[in-house]
Amino acid sequence: MDDVEVRRHLPGNLPQLFTGGAEDAAGRTLSVPLPEGDVVWPDPGYPQRQLLPRPAFWLSDEPVHGELWGRLRAEHERSGLWPLLMDETDQPWASGQIAPEPVEEVGNYVPHAFMYEVWGDWAAQAADGDHDDLAPFGRHCPGPAPEGHPLDDPDAMADRYARALSARGLSLGLVAVERGADALAAVGWQGALNHNEWTAPLAAVVRSWEERFGARVVGLGFNTLELSVAAPPVTTRHAVHVAAEHWAFCPDILFQGPGTLAGYAEEIRGKTWWSFWWD
Repeated sequence: MDDVEVRRHLPGNLPQLFTGGAEDAAGRTLSVPLPEGDVVWPDPGYPQRQLLPRPAFWLSDEPVHGELWGRLRAEHERSGLWPLLMDETDQPWASGQIAPEPVEEVGNYVPHAFMYEVWGDWAAQAADGDHDDLAPFGRHCPGPAPEGHPLDDPDAMADRYARALSARGLSLGLVAVERGADALAAVGWQGALNHNEWTAPLAAVVRSWEERFGARVVGLGFNTLELSVAAPPVTTRHAVHVAAEHWAFCPDILFQGPGTLAGYAEEIRGKTWWSFWWD
């Protein structure tokens, strides 16, 4: 098969990832050779989710280099496939214990409303005076932080982070979405299940981070998320505000780290990647 023929269509069973199969994949191209791999189907044991009559994503058999992630990211506009570095340390993705949600649901959630809801639920349950760890905001949700100022091109930043992240020996995933944030819902990731039953609102928050901070979804694990960030907060005041968003998105950040928003803010100030882990 020559390069001209490769560019005419998506190879192998990749067209199955699209809603309409080969018909929706028509006109999509991919010139980057892929390693051995196969599609992963949703787990039928989750009837409360909308079961999809198609695979959730494609997964490589072996770990890959970060350079491959960057080449596939560069072809996303033509292929319609967003690459993911997928950590199989805690649970193999190929086991199929995934529950995709319709990507269309992501647009039904407003990130600032989600933040206010999480904050309000916490405030209603917190004991009087038991809010020092969220100082200077305490019971009062500050809402979303202002956008950051780019330090570099978001895609170039994502490519660099992918090269660094791939040193962990991660597999390659491909998912049919228009933007990286939507991959959280499309692949059926349930990493934040103990925090939020549905993934779509979290994907909506990541969409907002794509726009305000030049974030890109680079990697997923069983209960982890890895983002590159091209426009991080660089002042203490801005970092604390962004830290408040991170806490609403992943409350475990305080238990895992310094225990306060102020301490966590110093950890992310000027940092060009954000890593999240849910208990």
